[in-house]
Amino acid sequence: MPISQEAFRDALRHFPAGVTLVTVKSGEETHGLTVSAFVSVSPVPPLISVLIDHRGRGHELLEHSDAVFAVNILREGQEELSNHFAWSKEDRFSMGSWTTAVTGAPVLNDALAWLDCTVYSRHTAGTHTIYIGEVQASQVNFPDAKPLIYWNRGYRALKD
Repeated sequence: MPISQEAFRDALRHFPAGVTLVTVKSGEETHGLTVSAFVSVSPVPPLISVLIDHRGRGHELLEHSDAVFAVNILREGQEELSNHFAWSKEDRFSMGSWTTAVTGAPVLNDALAWLDCTVYSRHTAGTHTIYIGEVQASQVNFPDAKPLIYWNRGYRALKD
């Protein structure tokens, strides 16, 4: 029998994670959300993965055949932007400076780095879907900046 949801979350909050904004474009519609479940998958072809909860608009859009997405890696000092994309019901793109790259998904001009992706594959896993993205373009805007880190229910800073 698996552990309780509470015990599962309690254990995982002790694993630090980088913070990203995953931005999605499907047709003329865009959406964005804060995501810490992000990982590199393969260098050849260049693949990454994000895990998206089934309950949100991001999941709904990513299920469309024309969906594309970008992973915007946040840097220290971007906590307010992370919270805005996590909780705001308003236009999430009203905060930050945005452009597009190859796929047309929104990319954050002042992210630490971003990866612009087409959907390579989708895999249902419990309450989430694992989206594998094939990276079509990327950019590192601040090579010496520190990433925004989330650990134990709060944002943290890396020490030198």
